Amino acid sequence: MLLSLILSPLIGAILIFFINRSNFKLIRNLSLIWSLLIFNFSVYFLLMFDPIITKFQFVERLEWLNFSNNHFILGIDGVSLLLILLTTLLTPICLILSWSLKNPFLIKEYTIIFLVLESILIGVFSSLDLLIFYLLFEAVLIPMYFLIGIFGSRERKIRASYLLFLYTLLSSIIMFIAILFLYSKFGTTNYLLLYTTKLDPFAEKLCWLAFFSSFAVKMPLIPFHIWLPEAHCEAPTGGSVILAGILLKLGGYGFLRYSLILFPEASAYFTPLIFILSIFGVIYASISTLQQVDLKKIIAYSSVGHMGLVTIGIFSSNIQGILGAIFLMLGHGITSSALFLAIGLLYERYSTRVIKYYGGLASTMPIFATFFVIFNLANIGLPITSNFIGEFFVLVGCFSINSWVALMAGSGMVLGAGYSLWLVNRILFGNVKRYSITVFRDLTRKEFALFCPLVFLTFFLGIYPDPTINLIKASWFA
Repeated sequence: MLLSLILSPLIGAILIFFINRSNFKLIRNLSLIWSLLIFNFSVYFLLMFDPIITKFQFVERLEWLNFSNNHFILGIDGVSLLLILLTTLLTPICLILSWSLKNPFLIKEYTIIFLVLESILIGVFSSLDLLIFYLLFEAVLIPMYFLIGIFGSRERKIRASYLLFLYTLLSSIIMFIAILFLYSKFGTTNYLLLYTTKLDPFAEKLCWLAFFSSFAVKMPLIPFHIWLPEAHCEAPTGGSVILAGILLKLGGYGFLRYSLILFPEASAYFTPLIFILSIFGVIYASISTLQQVDLKKIIAYSSVGHMGLVTIGIFSSNIQGILGAIFLMLGHGITSSALFLAIGLLYERYSTRVIKYYGGLASTMPIFATFFVIFNLANIGLPITSNFIGEFFVLVGCFSINSWVALMAGSGMVLGAGYSLWLVNRILFGNVKRYSITVFRDLTRKEFALFCPLVFLTFFLGIYPDPTINLIKASWFA
């Protein structure tokens, strides 16, 4: 069943590969229907998932590299399931965005890239073997490289794609060396078996640092963040949505699944380092956001700050902190995706992301303005929104460990409220810049439909978080 879910997007990509590129209407419709079927398939896993069972569910073991005692092992827990659902939800949204490509003959390549990327991401969240996880973790770079390099919006897109590729590849090679060391030590890369083993303290610290080098770049933590603003600015709207919504969560997922579980003593040892980098990241990113003039860079630096809060929650190593980190990853995946979607729609209309050219959109685009305000308020953790639940639990968990760290993390949230409200004020209110805004067109029905599921989830998770919390608690705190 789980392998079928992983392969489903690949089957869709193969079907589209054999369609003539000039028949872009068929490609659009087929890819959308196929991605919605995959989303419904993932919902089936949610319905069949038993939150009472504390072990991995839907476990599948396939023969692979028998001579090396390795197997292709798949399985999910509550956290994996939530991230898979988020992946299958955002993919149809990204595919619909291809309908507005300037060159419709490129829709075929765009669609294939996203379906392949969806398959890889589901595999990453389902893998229970370190070697398979590493291969899929790195394979994510390939479709993202082509997505930014081919469909990027500006002249620096090639540079941005190389930055993304080189930063993540070089850092992950160190993790690969650590995986080889674990294999030479225990004769397996099976996560379920490695969980029962124990390394000597020095080797455990070295392995932790090796895994940290990869996950910190993916998050990204300061100072490993240089690639992120460039990638966001040059990526197409769909690329920014999937990058902010899912790819940034790979680092947090790696810290949770591997660093914290396989190397618990090293995680405790390096917790002060994580807290220092995270606090610096939260404050630095918030101050940097205030100085940006590009709308995408504002949201990109905002994401760096939120990921700093996620790592603080993870390495608080208590129920509240980890629960808040996971919830914040979900909430940020929804709100940041929606904000990048909103900025992409503005760019389609006015061909600029420079903030000084905008103003008064509340009077010309009232429906857009409503959505933009909602997601900015969610981004700063307004009560009854998903981000509030995550940030609240992160701070509660952090206070029980170190009140000074919690205080500084809270100051970053105050700065976040400042730049978000300032962004809303500059874009939506004031006078309309008529030399740059000459077309007064609010959201179309298609664009309105893209925002609706994201708004629903933002409020549903914020008002009624119990089902999600129970799903997480059953997997991590039974």
